[in-house]
Amino acid sequence: MTTPSSSATREIYRIDWLPGTDVLHGTCHCGAEHTAQDPVGMWEWMLGHPEGHQPQGNTS
Repeated sequence: MTTPSSSATREIYRIDWLPGTDVLHGTCHCGAEHTAQDPVGMWEWMLGHPEGHQPQGNTS
């Protein structure tokens, strides 16, 4: 069995539920953020990288 080296790059996707709502807040590994009520739609957005992804602070 092989283990990834400590220098291996990993993509991290984060989805948080906003308590008291039906809203999910997602953050892509590129820094782009998105909110949605549908978990399937959220994962489609995440895995559709880079389409629709603008990191925070990037206006170009």
